[in-house]
Amino acid sequence: MRQIRSLGTIGLLIALLASPDVGGFLVAQTALPTPQQLDQLLAPVALYPDSLLAQITTASTNPQEILDVDNWLHQNQGLTGTALTDAAQQQGFDPAFIALVNFPQVLDMMAQNIDDYAAIGQAFQADQSSVTASIQRLRAQAYASGALRSNPQQQVVIQQAAGQPIYVIQPVSPSVVYVPQYDPTLVYVRPSTGGLIAASAISFGVGIAIGALLVPRPWGWGGWGWDWGGRYAYYNRGRWGGWGPNPYRPPRPWYRPRPVPWANRPGYGGRWNYRPNGYRPPYQRARGYRPAPGQPNGYRPPGNRGPNPPSKPSAPNRPGSKPPARPGEHNRPGYNPPAKPGERNRPGSNQPGTPGKTHNPNDNQRPRPERTNRPGSRQPSEAGKPNRPNTREPSRGGAENRPAGNRPANKRENKPAAKQPSKEHPSEKEGHERKNK
Repeated sequence: MRQIRSLGTIGLLIALLASPDVGGFLVAQTALPTPQQLDQLLAPVALYPDSLLAQITTASTNPQEILDVDNWLHQNQGLTGTALTDAAQQQGFDPAFIALVNFPQVLDMMAQNIDDYAAIGQAFQADQSSVTASIQRLRAQAYASGALRSNPQQQVVIQQAAGQPIYVIQPVSPSVVYVPQYDPTLVYVRPSTGGLIAASAISFGVGIAIGALLVPRPWGWGGWGWDWGGRYAYYNRGRWGGWGPNPYRPPRPWYRPRPVPWANRPGYGGRWNYRPNGYRPPYQRARGYRPAPGQPNGYRPPGNRGPNPPSKPSAPNRPGSKPPARPGEHNRPGYNPPAKPGERNRPGSNQPGTPGKTHNPNDNQRPRPERTNRPGSRQPSEAGKPNRPNTREPSRGGAENRPAGNRPANKRENKPAAKQPSKEHPSEKEGHERKNK
């Protein structure tokens, strides 16, 4: 009986640990970031429009879903607009992600820095007021530096709540959202001279049309925002407190949070002019790199890599390629290109002869009564005699690209043949001719 109870207890513990709710509870037991560390985490997105920022912070409460949706989005890059949001809804994604699929670069940034956003989600789920205070603290610094100002892309409104200034950021156009791009090591630092940083320190990419989000749905754009006085984010026009009874459940949860290397983030030690070695603002990173399923501690390149680069033209010495011509070679009388593999014994080519070579009976070339490359015969050209078509010359220097099997056995093949006078006596030459006939 005791053994049965022990087995039942073990099974219950395993079931509880496997539950997503309990898994979130265990994650929440780790130390929450300090206000200074929270500023470091939120610095790259604190100047985003209020509605987009509410989607980012609520989505960060489920880091595994960030990775799942980002991978799904890369596999469905052909979907846009209403078709994209409808497909995301059919996947069962939480409302914040149905809205965020319209901002693929933002999702990529979150996936690339998944540990940072997991820490943001943990802090947001534990205490929304601390996240709210951090955002306003950063916006106040950016406004004091002169970087945060109204422009044609977004409107900055200063309100008052409990005697404190509140900085509200909204798109100028109700149907187009511009995602700001900036370097945290610049926009939060007030110049030492007392001047202001130019507002151009914040730039903007191409505007994103949000017509598909302008609908009366829980994930619609108008239902997102912040109650700055109440210090909480709202979703579907109500305070966010989770995704209801049917949240997204990852089919293959594998992500485990890792410690954030605070010294590698801007704002370390409260110094915004501190720039870590090798640091690049998140928006400058190449899109497409994200953690791989089954590899929680690594990243993988995008699966849809471009085609391999075209092969280079055939180079000399490759099978079937022709060696490049030497200067003046094409202008020689009777020049024929080097023979291709399998054609080296064709009569009439300029390749040096080999012992035992036979003539093609269908060859239309004129027969050679005098110079047939029989074994043992070595007949260099006569001095001053011009090259005639179809005559074979010993190899010249630099002919290293010709097939090795067709080279003559003469050791003096690299000496110009035209400069070697004939050593045969006229009577001996006539005797050779009569013998050959």
